[in-house]
Amino acid sequence: MTLTLTVSDEVRTLAPGFTHLAVEAHGLVNGPNTDGSSALLDDAARRLADRLGGRAPHEDPHLAAWRETYTAFGAKPSRTRNSAEALAKRALSGSGLPRINLLVDLYNAVSVAHLIPVGGEDTDRIVGGMRLVRATGDEPFATVAGGEPAVEHPEPGEVVWRDDEGVTCRRWNWRQGVRTRLTEESVNAVFLLERLAPMTLAELDTAGAELAESLEKLSPGARITVHPAG
Repeated sequence: MTLTLTVSDEVRTLAPGFTHLAVEAHGLVNGPNTDGSSALLDDAARRLADRLGGRAPHEDPHLAAWRETYTAFGAKPSRTRNSAEALAKRALSGSGLPRINLLVDLYNAVSVAHLIPVGGEDTDRIVGGMRLVRATGDEPFATVAGGEPAVEHPEPGEVVWRDDEGVTCRRWNWRQGVRTRLTEESVNAVFLLERLAPMTLAELDTAGAELAESLEKLSPGARITVHPAG
C-alpha cells in the first residue's frame, strides 16, 4: 500500500476487536452530485430502513458497540455520534442524506447501507503516514468555525486519526478535518471502513467490495485495491 496506516497499541488496548479495511484508489474521477449518486443514497436509505425494521440506529448491535467504545475514551456518544450513526439518523429524517460530491456520496451510501463508519481522505494531502492514536491534546485540527478557517485541538486521550501535520479526523470517526477531505478536484484517495464486534469480518469485506465496485463504475480507468482488514 502506498500510504501506511497504523493503529497504536493504546488504541488496540482500548478496543481489542477493532479492525479496519482500506480501499486505495488512484486516478479517480470526481465532481458534483448527480442523479446517479443521489439514487445510490436513496437506495442506501431504503436498505437502512429495512435493516433496522423500525429500531433507532443506536439500537443496532454494531452502532451500540461504537457507543460503548466512544464512552471508553471519554466521548459522549449521544452528543458526538460516530459517523455511521449520524448519517443513519439523517437518512431516516425528513432532511435525508446530504449530497456532497460523487466520491463522498459513494462512501456515505456504503456507510448507511451497512451501518459502518466509512471515511475518505485525499492521499495527495496526507503528510507522511496515517495513524490512529490517543491524542496528547496539542495536535492541530484544521476545521471551519462560523464560515472561517479555524484550528482546534483534541482532548487529551481522545482517539484520533492523524498524519505528520496534525489530526485528520477527531473522536475516531466523528468529524473529518478540511485539510484532507475529498473535494471535486481529488483524484487519489484512501477509504477506511472501521469495524468492531459483533460485525463480522465477512460483513466488513462485503461492504469494502461494494465500495470498490461503485468506485470502478464511477472511474473505469482508476487503479483500485482493497487491502485486507488490519
